[in-house]
Amino acid sequence: MADLFSDAWMKGFMEHWNAEPELSDALAQIGFNSVIGYGFVGDAQPRGVLVVDNGKATSAGEYEGEALNWDIRASEAQWKKWLAKPPGMMGLGVAFTSRKMRFEVGDYASMLKDPRMAGPFIKSFSVMGRV
Repeated sequence: MADLFSDAWMKGFMEHWNAEPELSDALAQIGFNSVIGYGFVGDAQPRGVLVVDNGKATSAGEYEGEALNWDIRASEAQWKKWLAKPPGMMGLGVAFTSRKMRFEVGDYASMLKDPRMAGPFIKSFSVMGRV
């Protein structure tokens, strides 16, 4: 497996993202467009970035200073735990309130209040586990 959030890993994530209807098709239905950074707590910037246009991932790779709509961080150990066993809504809520998951950019609370976004967000963790 490529290093977590490396260029190769992010490109694999993009392929799996687009192959999962509960993620890409669900987000296409609401016209979701976003630039999402992924990385580790304590780092100055995210490691990887995924660009989503109308629900589909259109580019992915190492972060190179793109303006982000979302910047999601956790420890490397926590990410690996989620890759092995994707969290559900309750697990993500606990991770957020305990600061195991942090949003450097983006509003976690408003996203979870919208079921059209919450379901795909949760699904993204199981998709990550396929990379």
